[in-house]
Amino acid sequence: MELAYERRGSGSPLVLLHGIGHHWQAWLPVLDRLSRRHDVIAVDFPGFGASPSLPPGTPYTPETLGVAVESLWSRLGLEEPYVAGNSLGGYVALDLAARGAVRGAVAFSPAGFWSRAEHRYCRVMLKVLRAAAARSEQLQATAIGRAVSRSGLRVLVAHPERMPEDELLLGTQALRDAAGFDDTLAAFEWMPPPAPPKVPITIAWGEHDRLLPVRQAVRAGRWSQQRVTVLRGCGHVPMTDDPDLVADVILAATGG
Repeated sequence: MELAYERRGSGSPLVLLHGIGHHWQAWLPVLDRLSRRHDVIAVDFPGFGASPSLPPGTPYTPETLGVAVESLWSRLGLEEPYVAGNSLGGYVALDLAARGAVRGAVAFSPAGFWSRAEHRYCRVMLKVLRAAAARSEQLQATAIGRAVSRSGLRVLVAHPERMPEDELLLGTQALRDAAGFDDTLAAFEWMPPPAPPKVPITIAWGEHDRLLPVRQAVRAGRWSQQRVTVLRGCGHVPMTDDPDLVADVILAATGG
């Protein structure tokens, strides 16, 4: 299937994967720096951003989303790219690493390392954010509403006040309009940690992640049998909070 994507730069290929309810533009803060060293492809998952939904009867799972992205890079003539992902995208990146489909993977606050209580909390918070996105036009109509909207983003970013207005608006619209959101969120119920990786991986976690708290990094570290990098001053979507730090982590992992 055709997927929406943004491609920039030259060098070894690097595919970027966003979180649930987001779109490829989540990576805009780091695209220019990464594209100086890599052929960067930032992708919209099926049913998110500008990509069409999965074909009828195809379930929304990390595996089907990963297969769709693999099909894209195959059509682009890429072989075993590096991959970096955030949240849901982080899980998909680790799953691709477990299948040996990539050269290496970087995962920022990947999903799937939660306890049952943490999983329930994550689902509730995502539903609350989605409901708020559905009311975004009403909230944006008043100064109080805009302040409330930004405050709610602290679940996702440590410093919502730093977000440009257009980035906030586009991100809210992506969450509101994501056709694959509900089915993908339902799939979280049956999402265990990926199989062991067959290629080098790096896992990093926002110090102030309020959606998937940093204590989950301990489980991710045990699973990967390596130290998890803690991103100081960052929330769940660290590309917004500290683009340079995120780019440094990715380039260190890819040798870029």
